Amino acid sequence: MRTLEASAAAHVGGDGFALMARAGEAGWRALLQRWPQAQRIVVVCGPGNNGGDGYVVARHALESGRRVTLLCLPGHAPQSVLARRACDGYLAAGGRVDPFQGRLPEAEVIVDALFGIGLSRPLDADAAALVEAINASSHPVLALDAPSGVDTDTGAVPGAAVRAHATVQFIGAHLGLHTGAALDQVGETAVARLDLPDGLLASVAPAALRLGREELAGCFPPRPRGAHKGDTGVLLCIGGEEGTGGAVMLSAEAALRCGAGRVAVATRAAHVPAMLARRPEVMAQAVEGAGTLRELIEKADALAIGPGLGQGAWGTAQFGVALGGDRPLVLDADALNLLAKRDNVLLAPDTVLTPHPGEAARLLGITTAQVQADRPAAARALCERFDCVIVLKGAGTLVAAPDETPRVIAAGNPGLATGGTGDVLTGVIAALRVQGWPAFQAACTGALLHAVAGDTAALEGERGMLASDLFAPLRGLVNA
Repeated sequence: MRTLEASAAAHVGGDGFALMARAGEAGWRALLQRWPQAQRIVVVCGPGNNGGDGYVVARHALESGRRVTLLCLPGHAPQSVLARRACDGYLAAGGRVDPFQGRLPEAEVIVDALFGIGLSRPLDADAAALVEAINASSHPVLALDAPSGVDTDTGAVPGAAVRAHATVQFIGAHLGLHTGAALDQVGETAVARLDLPDGLLASVAPAALRLGREELAGCFPPRPRGAHKGDTGVLLCIGGEEGTGGAVMLSAEAALRCGAGRVAVATRAAHVPAMLARRPEVMAQAVEGAGTLRELIEKADALAIGPGLGQGAWGTAQFGVALGGDRPLVLDADALNLLAKRDNVLLAPDTVLTPHPGEAARLLGITTAQVQADRPAAARALCERFDCVIVLKGAGTLVAAPDETPRVIAAGNPGLATGGTGDVLTGVIAALRVQGWPAFQAACTGALLHAVAGDTAALEGERGMLASDLFAPLRGLVNA
């Protein structure tokens, strides 16, 4: 973003203030779009260029006849040349700067221009007190470029941070605002390009690419009329230790709903009758010894292993056979936990790992908190360690692979935070693999399909969603 800002300033004649003026105007337009009737506006400005954007917003509000209160902390006088120029323009328009004295005045909208991009430390006590006052108010908050206190690179919230109702990002979107804890702070997000040419953005390699529901358009053309089940692959799902047969069943049914031609399940004998009763289309088979599993692997085009697998003797044995099976792999759940216990495992580059933050932490030998503190870095580290495709699940799922630009999934909701939804994701990705999709593409599209299906299911409410509620939306999405 710093490189883009420098290029953008050059594009407007080398005048950095012209760019700041565009950003401030974009912030004012974003406020008017959402709260056109607001008359009393509080703008909180910090000492840097983000504060400068706030001064421009305050000037526009003042010149539009609004009642503006601009607050600064002691020691937060404008420090950059551009911010001082913006402050001077606000003062020349008749505005004034008031110190924050522990509480906010009455307002209809609060504009957060305290800190923008580049902040990676917790706020100091004075700034944290101001942020807490903003959060304690009942008024809507518009954040300029980023909610203060959020790390725009990592998505971490290391301390106090503004909870915005809307965030307008300038020039480009920030990866850290679309994954992890930041998603609870940003509210509705938008990007103001500041009338800069598309070629300017194309000159800088992106940190990630955003995948939203619209990316599914055209992904699933109608099948040829002469298609048969052999055209769409054979998937073998391996899992279901005694007591956890439902997990592998969810993966298998998700694969069928996403178009896999045939789906077999290798599981404990106790689960076979229930699986056949629930979904007779699944070819469930009891597997106790390695020889039976090898025979099933030879008939499969890809393997999904982990849901309900367990880490006991049975699960460990099946995992070892699957690793040596010379078939494309999708590893989840206990397969990842077993992988974390092994040293120097060489996985094929087309293997897909789908860890949640806890599993990612075990794979990397760090804590879950460290994973969540920098999700993009954790995804990169997993790629480097295992040299394969990684789907780091959670709010703002990240998909990464060696030599690929990471993707961030801009879909999904808290209703997916329930047992079994990860097992469904495993089946979705594996179904695409057996239908011939390359590993990275299958992981990206599969993660997006899963998230969008969750959003569809959540139309009836996030609380109480079940993993099996995703099946009908998944079938609809792959036939849209």
